[in-house]
Amino acid sequence: MNIFRFFGDMTHLFSVIVLLLKIYATKSCSGVSLKTQELYALVFVMRYLDLFTDFISLYNTIMKLVFISTTVAIVWCMRKHPLVRRTYDKDLDTFRHYILMAVSFVLALLFHDRFTIKEVFWAFSIYLEAVAILPQLVLLQRSGNVDNLTGQYVFFLGAYRGFYILNWIYRYFTESHYFRWIPWMAGLVQTALYADFFYYYFLSWKNNAKLQLPA
Repeated sequence: MNIFRFFGDMTHLFSVIVLLLKIYATKSCSGVSLKTQELYALVFVMRYLDLFTDFISLYNTIMKLVFISTTVAIVWCMRKHPLVRRTYDKDLDTFRHYILMAVSFVLALLFHDRFTIKEVFWAFSIYLEAVAILPQLVLLQRSGNVDNLTGQYVFFLGAYRGFYILNWIYRYFTESHYFRWIPWMAGLVQTALYADFFYYYFLSWKNNAKLQLPA
């Protein structure tokens, strides 16, 4: 654990809190991609299979359980809550996310640390997380205007990845034999996907204007 990893975890957690706040306070999921949330739920379930086999720390276990439970709760609300599900932008959330799952799984079968079920699923979760935000970004581009809480949610997700890159750099220079090319490459891809959003987020903040993404 280091300060960059901690801030990464906290910004990630805060992004989920912001999204839950939006859904429960407004009883609306407008502007939120169900497909992205389903991908994240799959990411966390596949990555944290070690909950049943390994104990690292109480902090680690709690964070894993929180991310799984909150993401599943968001998916449930968007699919089953009688008020929330009516506000889902189904016509805008049409990204073929199953393609992302298929490609990520093939990559996991080809490129992994060890060919075991747990390691392949871990690699799958890394590859899938790198592109899981795509349905959300596409939905926001199609809708044009981005409400404040949804914009904050995506911003903090991007900030989480930025802190994790700093965490990797820090560990590379302070820990001997630290080399994890799979999450590094996936993390760079994920960061690149946020670049366009961050540009327009900065412009909206600079001009004190509502966040809008080009179609």
